[in-house]
This record gives sequence, structure tokens and C-alpha cells, in this order.
Amino acid sequence: LRRVPGPRPAVARTPDAATAPARMLSAMERDLRLAPGQAAARLVNEAEAGTRAGMLRNTLGDRFAGAWVSGATSAELTVATTDAADTAAIEAQGAKAAVVGRNLAELRAVKEKLDAAAVRTRTRQTPVWYVDVKTNRVTVQATGASAAAAFVEAAGVPAADVGVRVSPDQPRVLEDLVGGDAYYIDDQARCSIGFSVTKDDQEGFATAGHCGDPGATTTGYNEADQGTFQASTFPGKDMAWVGVNSDWTATPDVKAEGGEKIQLAGSVEALVGASVCRSGSTTGWHCGTIQQHDTSVTYPEGTVDGLTETTVCAEPGDSGGPFVSGVQAQGTTSGGSGDCTNGGTTFYQPVNPLLSDFGLTLKTTSAATQTPAPQDNAAADAWTAGRVYEVGTTVSYDGVRYRCLQSHQAQGVGSPASVPALWQRV
Repeated sequence: LRRVPGPRPAVARTPDAATAPARMLSAMERDLRLAPGQAAARLVNEAEAGTRAGMLRNTLGDRFAGAWVSGATSAELTVATTDAADTAAIEAQGAKAAVVGRNLAELRAVKEKLDAAAVRTRTRQTPVWYVDVKTNRVTVQATGASAAAAFVEAAGVPAADVGVRVSPDQPRVLEDLVGGDAYYIDDQARCSIGFSVTKDDQEGFATAGHCGDPGATTTGYNEADQGTFQASTFPGKDMAWVGVNSDWTATPDVKAEGGEKIQLAGSVEALVGASVCRSGSTTGWHCGTIQQHDTSVTYPEGTVDGLTETTVCAEPGDSGGPFVSGVQAQGTTSGGSGDCTNGGTTFYQPVNPLLSDFGLTLKTTSAATQTPAPQDNAAADAWTAGRVYEVGTTVSYDGVRYRCLQSHQAQGVGSPASVPALWQRV
């Protein structure tokens, strides 16, 4: 007899998962080739899958080897483990179990050796490498097999531990024209606003690091004085933020299809396989799926680590613009290859590391208005609005312990007790 899985258990959903505007849903249906109604169902399924994946990641511990969604409506969640004995626990959460040979920590250790080798060797012919949880291996994208082999050998990694994908694509940053809402840097270049942010009383926006150096001045889409780059990192990472003057106001809005605006609710990181959309004035609003997290990419200017690879197309001028999944901020456009006529690959800088590195608060419909103050040791694990939390982090709130299920920046009205999609009581 064949075992028939029971119904998927009901779990909490990421806040505002089902509030995507109609134009966003229609763009998803266009780019992902979905039937009417499937886009909305997909966003709901992806939000629920994120919570279930977080619960299983915390349960499996060092046996966890990754998670991803699949299917037209992302109805199938797969969770990988190194121990077949975990199958029952995974299936109890309505997920499919994949038993693999390496856990996520082991895969990341292999990638870290490649990261280290990239510092001392040229990687223009091996411009992309990442942990591929679906195949349970690290993959190197190269212009040829010999270039990949040389890079792997330089890293001191056994060839059997690395897969090779041969491709002529060589990513470049996308800074030539405007993407999203335009802004100008030192009257010489143009880039795109990503997400509005605040730091104490200073308002501003997040964008790509390759767009400007600290101290560079900006003007807005109307060429009025706007602000100054407060911090910028590129290469290594591709992140920056601009502090604006009092003529500009930070909002939770992101431009979407047909000039419609999406209001951000948070920055909950989406799973591999989840849908994601990008805004840019060069090519408009386009959608696709997340292929890999923690991807290293070599541009002509140098290597950037920790990017997310997507199937969304982009062109020069879309750089710095926002990526969103539903109403959750994901990151700012970094670079890529291809175009929106023939299709392509685009990478984004995840927003949560940007917020954490620069001490910023994402502007959302429920964000805290102040940057979180440093805590003393006694209160170091107390939940605090405005802090970025990774999966597995434990906090205290009202005398109760909680464990984080999905990476996100804590919002002002989303305490652990009120958001079971993000926090599990322990």
C-alpha cells in the first residue's frame, strides 16, 4: 500500500501575505506564466512555507540542509536533512523530505573556501558561485570547464564537492540609467532608490553600493537637492544608504506596475523557489523566482558575496531598485546578465544585512520610528523593534523565550507573542 499524506497542518502566515495589489498579481501571472488566481495562492503558500521551514530548521539543528518551494503555486515545500530518521517530522509539517549527504553548514564551508580563493586569484571567468540546496552541492558558474577546475583547485576543494555550470554570461552592475525612482550622483551618474530607511531622526533610502562613495551628493528625480551618501560598501558587498534633507520624506511605498504603489510590511526573507518582483524605470515591473541565496558574483570591479540570484530580468539603469516578495522587502538590485527582451539573470543585495550593517530601520507600515539603542549585557537577548534577527536566534519577551523562524527586521507592532509566523515559543 502507498502512504497518502495527510492534509498540510495549519500554520501562521507572514503578516500581510495576501494583500498584494492587483497589478502586482497580474505581473506575476505574466512573467511566471500563471493562470488567473495562481499568483495570489502562490504568495499565501510561500508565506506559510517560510514559517514551516523555520520550525523545521530549528528542530533539525545541524542536520538541516536547506529548504525550497516548488510548483506553479509554490504548494510543495521540500526540506533537506542528513538523517532519514527526520522524514516523519518533516512530513508532519506538510513538507517533502529530501535525505542528502551534506548539511547546510558543510556546504557553506565549501563555499567559504571558494570565497577565500577569490581574494587571491582572478575570477572573471568564474564569475558566480553559490550553495545550491536543491542539488546539495556548491556550484561554480564558469565560461569554461577548465576555468572552473582551476578555481576549484586554487581553493583546495575536492572537485567532487563542486558542480560546474558552463555559461557565457558575465554579470555587470546596472548603473548607466535610472532604475526605480531616479536620483543623480554628483551631477554625473544616475541610480535608483531602493527602500526608504531611517536612522534616529535622519531619513533616507537604501541603494546599491556601486552607485556612490561616502560623501557623494545626490539630487532627486526632479533634480532638486536631495542628500548625501552616508555609507557605502562595494565590492565585497553592494550596499549603501543616502541621508536626505528635510524636503524629502521617507515612505513605505515601492513603485509597481502601472505606477501603482506597494506599501511594505516588513523584510521577511523568502525561500529559494519563491516568487520575487523588481521595480525599475528602465524596464518597469518584472517578476521571477529566487534561485539561490548566498551567491558570490565577480563583476569587473571586484567580487561581491552574499547576493541572491533570481530569474528576474533587468537592464542598465535598474540598479539600486527594490526587490519585493509580496509586501516584504527582499533587497536592492545589484547587477546581472541578459536583458528583458531575451531574458536574463539578476542579483540583489539582501536588505536585512544592509539594515544590520548600517544600523538602519526599514520604513514600513508598522516600523519602529527610532533606531534601537545599544543594550547592556543583562538585556542583550530582549526582543527589540528595529533589530535584524536570523533564523534560530532566541529572545525574551514578557518573561517568555522565543526562537526566530524567518530572518527579518523586527517591526514596531510585531512582538514575538503576536507574530507566530516569525517566532516560536520555546
